[in-house]
Amino acid sequence: MKFHITPLADLTVIETTSIADERGQFSRVFCAAEYSALRPSLHWVQINVSCTYDKGTVRGMHFQYPPAAEAKLIRCLRGRVFDVAVDLRAGSPTFLHWHGVELDQDGTSQFFIPEGFAHGFQALTDDAQLLYLHSAAWNREKEGGLRHDDPTLAISWPLPVTRISNKDRNLPSVKESRFAGIHP
Repeated sequence: MKFHITPLADLTVIETTSIADERGQFSRVFCAAEYSALRPSLHWVQINVSCTYDKGTVRGMHFQYPPAAEAKLIRCLRGRVFDVAVDLRAGSPTFLHWHGVELDQDGTSQFFIPEGFAHGFQALTDDAQLLYLHSAAWNREKEGGLRHDDPTLAISWPLPVTRISNKDRNLPSVKESRFAGIHP
């Protein structure tokens, strides 16, 4: 595995190795020994799969407040997505900056999103499917989010947004929430 640090500290794109032969292909999603270089004692407690039916759909921007803050490892299992993380760490030099990567079913890239970041994505194909590994269990009382189209964040989604849930559409903007950052 190769770890590529992004312009946002601790946000990492992970390039895995794929082994292919006449039967198909194989790649490792996680190995504790290899990930110890990124974060010693990283432990996953919840694994989820999301399926997004329609190209152009946006999910996000979601996060959890401490003490339920979570790191995530994202991998695309089917289709293609534009995956985005926003730095919400109070005092960070890249506070409210975002970084996006394209993930697809044929690629070997994964996106490691540490605690203190909001996460969302846009489906670039119909029937996009993502695998999420979480370092903390979801906690309804600690759930937070910001609008995907917040002008303060100015995320450049690659496609027109064709679908978004009512819940995500009604998330606050940075200014509406007077968001001052979180301390992971």
